[in-house]
Amino acid sequence: MASEAEVLIVGGGAIGGVLASLLAGNVGRLVVLDPAVEHAERMRDPGLSVESPDGDRMIRLDARTSADDLDGTFDYALVTVKATALEPALTPLADGDLVETFVSLGNGMVQNRVGAIVGAERMIAGIIEWGATNLGPGRVSRTSIGPIVVGEMDGSRGERTDRFARDLSSLGEIEVSTNLRGAVWTKLLINSTFAALGAISGFVTGDIVADPDGRNAALALWREGYAAAEGNGIRLEPIFGATAEDLLADSVGRERAEANMRAALEGAKGTKASMLQDLEAGRPTEVDVINGAVVAGGGEAGVPTPAQERTVELVHAIERGEASRRQANFDLVAAAR
Repeated sequence: MASEAEVLIVGGGAIGGVLASLLAGNVGRLVVLDPAVEHAERMRDPGLSVESPDGDRMIRLDARTSADDLDGTFDYALVTVKATALEPALTPLADGDLVETFVSLGNGMVQNRVGAIVGAERMIAGIIEWGATNLGPGRVSRTSIGPIVVGEMDGSRGERTDRFARDLSSLGEIEVSTNLRGAVWTKLLINSTFAALGAISGFVTGDIVADPDGRNAALALWREGYAAAEGNGIRLEPIFGATAEDLLADSVGRERAEANMRAALEGAKGTKASMLQDLEAGRPTEVDVINGAVVAGGGEAGVPTPAQERTVELVHAIERGEASRRQANFDLVAAAR
């Protein structure tokens, strides 16, 4: 049975587009808000083209380019825009009191920023354990399958997170967590490792894992992220069927950690990181709220993070045109001291 929920997708890119395709026809009202005029036009007509492991489809969507064009209010706003776009995207929605519950689904440590804009009391947060790629105006691809995890940032379990899971069940598996901070940090380890390595190399996830130097750099970044989380008292959650310790060479040994890495990332091997997509499009990346967040967490805990810091430097150098995406960057990260 379709839900009566009225849903606004804030950001119709790779993740937002796939979310919209799953909700279309299964909620009372669905609107996609995206400032890219050509993309919005194509979502309306002929429709959004979605490639997916469970079948391709074309879906006509109600897409708007400005909050001024929105009619009425919404039960949920699923926030998938980049960190750099949060303020301009969310401020008019909050000021106009257009949304009951904002759901922060972006990468990195953006939850406090979202809460500051819309009011922490109106926000829940989540992580998406699957990948997607923006293929151009009107086209997206879902590259892996997995659950969505949502929860309250304070660790409580309230009625609104359970209601969200019921109302938006067409999104697939939705897990309600009482350790959302731990889930966010675990996703941060994934992104600060594999998304960042994809950005500096130009590789998709499977190519990183298949490359010995890529695995070496990944283990270095993972070790620092794990130590930063542990130093801040974060209880990490399983992700992609593995625990954070499974990829920690210091705990399970290098050979086992690499085998666990290959197994955990098998389902996401075709994923092109959003940071890499941004670099290819000439856009600023979210490295500061991903790897930069690990560096900040390490600083708070007194944990050194030289590989993470080197990665931030490399991504920004690529953004400025002072460095290139190449396999040799793996060694620069692994050797950082």
